[in-house]
Amino acid sequence: QVQLVESGGGLVQSGGSLRLSCAASGRTFKNYAMGWFRQAPGKEREFVAAINWGGGGTTAYAESVKGRFTISRDNAENTVYLQMNTLKPEDTAVYYCAKHRSYFVTMQASEYDSWGQGTQGTVSS
Repeated sequence: QVQLVESGGGLVQSGGSLRLSCAASGRTFKNYAMGWFRQAPGKEREFVAAINWGGGGTTAYAESVKGRFTISRDNAENTVYLQMNTLKPEDTAVYYCAKHRSYFVTMQASEYDSWGQGTQGTVSS
């Protein structure tokens, strides 16, 4: 059984920053990619960023967050982070952490097989 717990959401002004964390427990994640997705009110869940868990640290980002968000991981702590800078009101969403079913970094939600409960990030204008 896999458990993913997100934290770090909150309310911030436009231009501000938030750092999200995702703590994983229940199994070893060394061989799996991890991702962040988000869902805004009235919209579908969308890909934000992903990172492979092993050496090399291959990453992928949605175009809308490139240059502003950074995904990273701490293998020893089984934790994935999402540093979000220069936030915009359109970044307001519930942010979800997810475990990929394989080592590869992809953007399709269907390829992630474990999800956290989500953490709300709100950016005021």
